[in-house]
Order: sequence, then C-alpha cells, then structure tokens
Amino acid sequence: MLKTTLLFFATALAEIMGCFLPYLWLRKGASIGLLLPAAASLALFVWLLTLHPAASGRVYAAYGGVYVMTALLWLRYVDGVKLATTDWLGAAIALLGMLIIISGWKS
Repeated sequence: MLKTTLLFFATALAEIMGCFLPYLWLRKGASIGLLLPAAASLALFVWLLTLHPAASGRVYAAYGGVYVMTALLWLRYVDGVKLATTDWLGAAIALLGMLIIISGWKS
C-alpha cells in the first residue's frame, strides 16, 4: 500500500508540474522554454499512470484523493498560501478515501 501511495504522489507531482509551468508562461510572463519541461512532465504523468496495479477507473478514483492533498501542499509550499483547518481536514478525508479504495485491490 505504501508503494502505491508513493506512486500516486509522484504521479500527482508530475501532473501539477506539467500544468504549472505553462501557467507561469501564460500568466506570469515566464519563458516559453518552460513548455518543454511541462510536456516532459505530462508525459511522465501518463507513464506513471500505467504503473498502477489496478483497472484504470479505480486508479483514477483513488488517485483523486492523493491529488487533492498534493495540490493543497503545492498551494502551501510553492504558492505560499496558508491553508485553513478545513483544507487539511478535507485533504485527510480524501486520503482516507484513497486508502479505503486501494485496500480492496486484488493484485
């Protein structure tokens, strides 16, 4: 279960980075050169999804819980936004949902 959870976090980071870099170019005036690492990051995201050990619909459902937590951590530590208690509570509930889903997977 730990391996799957860590794989979900790596997948979420790849997806967020792949979307954040074009945002920097489009909204913050950063270099267009950021599109190349963004594309590589999104390709990594897709590849990482193929490594998950279950049917794709179940993977996407469980991944959603980790994505919520990762996005909030990104908001806190990259964007510098202080999170509310309800943000942390919601993320914890989403992660609990992910753990419940993956606990029923048959390898």
